Amino acid sequence: MATEKGRPAGMNWLIPYLTVSDVEASIDFYHRAFGFESEGTVPGPDGRIMHASMKYQGATVIMFSPEGSMGDQTMRTPAHMGVELPMNLYVYCPDVDALAAQARAAGAVILQGPEDMFWGDRWVGLRDSDGYFWSFATNIGAFDPSKIPK
Repeated sequence: MATEKGRPAGMNWLIPYLTVSDVEASIDFYHRAFGFESEGTVPGPDGRIMHASMKYQGATVIMFSPEGSMGDQTMRTPAHMGVELPMNLYVYCPDVDALAAQARAAGAVILQGPEDMFWGDRWVGLRDSDGYFWSFATNIGAFDPSKIPK
């Protein structure tokens, strides 16, 4: 594969790599809920998938592997650790209202929104079954400092 300044050609510089409880279920969920498309999988020695890559809108890539894989037997999902991670995945989409409905139908838990935000995005916050917090947004205008909550 050709490289481009130290990375595979066409690959993002920053790629979220998530630990999931079930790779096959995650591939299905991320496709049905968010519209990600599979870029391929890699089987482990036992034949089960140890790595998966998915792409969103032809550009954004996420990768994931199952709990305890890749030589690290302690990696767990936020849901299985019983913690809320202090980060989220913020993704722009063409229609956040449609995406929220699609994600809810696929089993995502809507935590807030969709709603118009002061920074210019229409935004929804949701959680997947592995406990990851996702933000999806559609830009609808410019940042308006007068709308910052007091």
